[in-house]
Amino acid sequence: MDVNLSRRRLVQTLGVSALAGAAVPAPSPSSDNWPLTESATTPKLCLGVGPLEPIGLRKVKQLGVDYVLRGGPAVLPWRETELRTMRETVKAEGLTLANLMIGSFTNTLYGRPGRDEEIDKVRQSIRAAGRVGLPVVEYNFYAHRAMEGYYAEAGRAGTGYTAFAYGRMKDLPPMPNEGAHTLDEMWENITYFLKAVVPVAIESNVRLALHPNDPPSPLSRGSQQIMGSLAGWKKLVDIVPSPHNGITFDCGVTREMGENPLEVCRYFMQRDCINHVHFRNVRVRKPYEDYAEVFIDEGQVDMFGVMRELVKGKYPRLIYPEHPRALDVDQEEYSATAAMFKSTYPGGGSYAGYAFNIGYARAMLQAALET
Repeated sequence: MDVNLSRRRLVQTLGVSALAGAAVPAPSPSSDNWPLTESATTPKLCLGVGPLEPIGLRKVKQLGVDYVLRGGPAVLPWRETELRTMRETVKAEGLTLANLMIGSFTNTLYGRPGRDEEIDKVRQSIRAAGRVGLPVVEYNFYAHRAMEGYYAEAGRAGTGYTAFAYGRMKDLPPMPNEGAHTLDEMWENITYFLKAVVPVAIESNVRLALHPNDPPSPLSRGSQQIMGSLAGWKKLVDIVPSPHNGITFDCGVTREMGENPLEVCRYFMQRDCINHVHFRNVRVRKPYEDYAEVFIDEGQVDMFGVMRELVKGKYPRLIYPEHPRALDVDQEEYSATAAMFKSTYPGGGSYAGYAFNIGYARAMLQAALET
């Protein structure tokens, strides 16, 4: 008798018997649907661009990104022709322009003479945006931004983090051209602004997105900050209740204020007033005053949790994985590309950093869409 042959038959028999009684795993319900992609009811990853040059737009498209945002024309009012040219330029590279930042209304910020003329130009700009199909116009409303508190901090393996310390700038005096402004003043000014522009945004089918104060320091050169607290965010959307009067939900700033990004995301999602998302991570040492912007995978924000909330709520607008960290590769090998995408913040990175952010965010988006 061939002992080895008998052993083989025994093993084969036992194996077949075991398989016969085992449950065969069902195929993944989405296994035939890959790759999972963005649609009308899903978030859409985007990147910011400066000059609308084909080479730069091509580098955005190479990362699998289909949507871009940028600053709008500096001179108000915006003209339909110039906005249409912008949209057609990016469309030629397979991209969609879906958010423009508007500014140039300082008299409105400070409640000075001439604000009515500025507001009228903003309304004309919103109408032009609506006529070309631009879905979101973003803006800021702070008396002074506390940029003086930023500094570069060394991160893992010598990468660059953007850190903030309130102590670096808390005693700086007001700027002569800005002055110092109380919360009451700033709330009065933005209420006047919103009551004038939100009805036009509704008529034009354009959503407004106010970015929170970042950094959210208690005072910024003597001025208080209306969007430097969660209470301020909530008050803002209640001034003129409408999906067209919304915010840029920044999960990093949310954590900088000591708040829970998941809870804050749910609150504003339920009110349909998240009109844009900034997607980045931070490590907070003291809320409002001391923190570092870190890689998307290592901070205190549950980034996948935020993504799941946005997907579950069928948030359909842009997610910007912004503020890339500084990697050696951007400085050593891709100087021309790095210059094109260079962050303006201390410790900020460039194209390779954005590639990391986009890749990580894309993986989380696909995982959230599958669950």
